[in-house]
Amino acid sequence: MRTLIKNVDVLTMDQNNTQYKNGCILIEDDKIAFVGDQSQLKIDADYDKMEDGKGKLAMPGLINTHTHVAMTLFRGYANDLPLMEWLAQKIWPMEDRLIEEDIYWLSMLAIAEMIRGGVTTFADMYMFMEETALAVEHSGVRGVLARGLQGPDENSQRRLEENLRLWENWHGKGEGRIHVMVGPHAIYTCEPSYLLEAMELARELNVGIHIHLSETRQEVDNCIEKYGKSPVRHLYDLGLLDGHVLAAHCVHLSQEDLDILKEKDVKVAHCPASNLKLGSGIAPINEMINRGITVSLGTDGAASNNNLNIMKEMALAALVSKGVKEEPTLIPAYEALRMATINGAKALNLEKEVGCLSPGNKADIILLDTHAPHYYPHTDWVSHLVYSGHSSDVHSVWVNGRKLMDNRRLLTIDLDKVYDEVNKIYNRIMGE
Repeated sequence: MRTLIKNVDVLTMDQNNTQYKNGCILIEDDKIAFVGDQSQLKIDADYDKMEDGKGKLAMPGLINTHTHVAMTLFRGYANDLPLMEWLAQKIWPMEDRLIEEDIYWLSMLAIAEMIRGGVTTFADMYMFMEETALAVEHSGVRGVLARGLQGPDENSQRRLEENLRLWENWHGKGEGRIHVMVGPHAIYTCEPSYLLEAMELARELNVGIHIHLSETRQEVDNCIEKYGKSPVRHLYDLGLLDGHVLAAHCVHLSQEDLDILKEKDVKVAHCPASNLKLGSGIAPINEMINRGITVSLGTDGAASNNNLNIMKEMALAALVSKGVKEEPTLIPAYEALRMATINGAKALNLEKEVGCLSPGNKADIILLDTHAPHYYPHTDWVSHLVYSGHSSDVHSVWVNGRKLMDNRRLLTIDLDKVYDEVNKIYNRIMGE
């Protein structure tokens, strides 16, 4: 299958920040075969499909490196509470009511929202993750999935076995779109012995670890009181940071913590909206970037955000640090856009496949409609995207060369069916 997208402005997000005015992209099967000036390619050649991108901007699909997609059920529930109260008194009791079949439909709802916002890859940690994997397979997106692990308790070994089965049944499936990690939830839900078990499983499977880290001041203070060290140092001493680690939040960090994250090449998922809404604080991402730490963007779950909009996270990432530090040069727009694209790919060890539009990469492409007042005049696409862009600007989405959305219409998800099933779940669990 050969598809040509012509007459389109292209933002490649490659290492040279290459952009093309009136460019074109050739998709062959699941990969990008050509990206460049239209004059360099025969437009009248034989193609299976030809898309006219006039008035559109093409760029890599956005990447959400930390979320809990099935928590769409709890959107709008238990707002305006601190993290631990929110989790222990509100969220965890309701999660106990979920059954396996619920997760498929709640995941589908989240995936539909993300596709419509231009997200083509997401990293997720939750329970009943084989249902989320099935939703990824059916919807056509790219997912990096981990079973959330807590313990030790009477169910901790079962959770490890579920993470193993997730890998056995789904790693590499969905035309290679599904990847699996190991998901120890956090240091406050996992004792050292259990963290070591999770680490051993990750080594056996040769996969990375996805974990919440230093999200709140309370987490840090409790860790120092219990172990005499910060959460980052705690994981360092356990050896958990020796492999590929995706650490979500990283809000409260000492200088030693930052040095450790750099030394161990820990990848950070920055979740500004969730951190702000839960009152957790503001991550020192400018200090991370200055040290060369890879910072990507996550939304966290819809229960604590309350949406899955990476374009909003881009704007917050660029703006909040400027205001807090009273320094407008911090986190330039291009750096924020890198967090949402190529840095997200690096955080998930997928930079050889996605994150920029280059020949040989997977054809994960989005088109944005730039014929809107907030994009005029057409001066600087990067700053327009970060400071002016809306998720509703996303017009079309391809993943692995397959078109998932055309002119805002989802092609792989029946939204009415999803809404109906989600309403049934809500009425059963939350309708009391």
